[in-house]
Amino acid sequence: MIRDAVTFEVFRNAVTGIADEMAITVLRTAHSQLVASSMDFSAALCDARGRVIAQANTLPVHLGSIPDAMEAILAEFGDSVAPGDLYLLNDPSLGGMHLPDIFAVSPVFGGETLLGFAVTVVNHTDVGGWAAGSMAVQSTNIFAEGIQIPPSRLIDTGTTNETFLRVLLRNVREPELLRGDLESQLAACHTGAEGLRALAARHGVERLSELIDELLDYSETLLRAALAEAVPGTYEFTDHIDDDGLGSGPIPIRVKATLSESGIELDFTGSSPQVGSALNATESFTRSAAYAALQGVLASDIPANSGFYRPFSFVIPPASILNGQRPAARGARGLVGFRIIDAVLGALAPVFPDRVPAAGEGGPDGIAIGLVGPDGESMVLWDPLAGAWGARPDRDGVDGISSLGANLTNTPVEELERSGHLRIDGYGYLPDSGGAGRWRGGLATFRDMTLLAPEASVQIRSDRRKFLPYGLSGGAPGTPSLNVLDQGGPGERVLESKPHFAMTAGTRHRHVTAGGGGHGHPFGREPERVLEDVLDGKVTREGAERDYGVVIDDGGIDLAATAAARGKAR
Repeated sequence: MIRDAVTFEVFRNAVTGIADEMAITVLRTAHSQLVASSMDFSAALCDARGRVIAQANTLPVHLGSIPDAMEAILAEFGDSVAPGDLYLLNDPSLGGMHLPDIFAVSPVFGGETLLGFAVTVVNHTDVGGWAAGSMAVQSTNIFAEGIQIPPSRLIDTGTTNETFLRVLLRNVREPELLRGDLESQLAACHTGAEGLRALAARHGVERLSELIDELLDYSETLLRAALAEAVPGTYEFTDHIDDDGLGSGPIPIRVKATLSESGIELDFTGSSPQVGSALNATESFTRSAAYAALQGVLASDIPANSGFYRPFSFVIPPASILNGQRPAARGARGLVGFRIIDAVLGALAPVFPDRVPAAGEGGPDGIAIGLVGPDGESMVLWDPLAGAWGARPDRDGVDGISSLGANLTNTPVEELERSGHLRIDGYGYLPDSGGAGRWRGGLATFRDMTLLAPEASVQIRSDRRKFLPYGLSGGAPGTPSLNVLDQGGPGERVLESKPHFAMTAGTRHRHVTAGGGGHGHPFGREPERVLEDVLDGKVTREGAERDYGVVIDDGGIDLAATAAARGKAR
């Protein structure tokens, strides 16, 4: 129950603002391309019990895993938490998600009272292992993926454990990048701590605790009210990952969503057993992706915190790809999270038909390029390439945007080229790649690059080659992804969707994301919209006639031919 609506509203916005300030601190102080340019990080505030009270506008699929990380930290250090501490973890079996995502957790004290915790999660450029970037799909156990950090104290009451830090830095390819990004996490935790202490000074410790409880209850109430608008029942959907990168597939992700007076249960029974490659997710990551899916469907004014999580219950089979067991590899688990979102949205499409979009490109594709200089120093260049959203029930999909679960940005061409090792020869959209529909799916994004360095190793995590992004309500699916070397030349070679390969100087690579699915029957699209797409280069004349039954000549829309084409197709 909210005692004072004005005070509550001011507090709600203030605490969210602090989390966003933490994110801005990371963005402005991080050293790596992956964090400072692609924004692969997250930030949040927790209370003294480890409950999430506010999260920044960063990666949704990170943030729902924070309660598990906090549980692991409190289990290890709960009796010895002290001012000036900083804890790290990345072990997927002990609160983490995959090894490159390092959690940094700082306790926040007001005097001698523990007020809460400032938490950051950064996807570091490299944490060791056999492949540059530490996310190779072909890894078959976690020992091949890099350094594992159980809940550990890096800073003890203000004093850094230099031995621990040296061991950590010695095991990665770019130690100064990792050091710089860790320092950015520490700076962001300091920002969060200052903000939380200011709130405690303003409201008092006891009232701060009450306001936190009110905020969590408020989120739960809003979510339950939104779910109450839906028709109770059980809704099922199955989507697929093409393969595991080792030759096995397809990989089903199956969900049964049950809406009732008690909330929403998501039962993933029937999903694939854990696989031999690095696609396996943690149970916490599976829950996090499900939270992100529902949050994307519902009104954006529901605060995402631990109160939001309360109406959910889960059935996630152990030893499945959604709940891999040690020593399973987890480095490429992001792809599973994006497919979980697609499956949950597919199940909820009949429940919220005016809100659920068709499937997007399947999540940003991950491209890691490993280089070794003449001095023996290693470098990792990352290009997490985002493609498109599927069409929405009332408008087209969005081009060149990240999945709602990721919230990443595409790396600028200048950022990739400034190393001197790559040249970007082309970057843009492909016409006719968005699924046809009354509302068109977003277009596929392509990137063409030429290697300038003598040699490099390349790891790519992509999908949606065989199981295309689905359309809804009669909309067509999007187009498939593609990886190809030396396109158009005598040595042209089409690669699988999750390859690990070597390149030499002068080798050209084209990567294409999948296009988004369409929504509604294509013949329901107004011919004027189709003409506008043709003029914008998003649809070709041939595609307009083939997919939409719209005939366009030099004078514009040929109305008689269009009526005949649509009538004949019907």
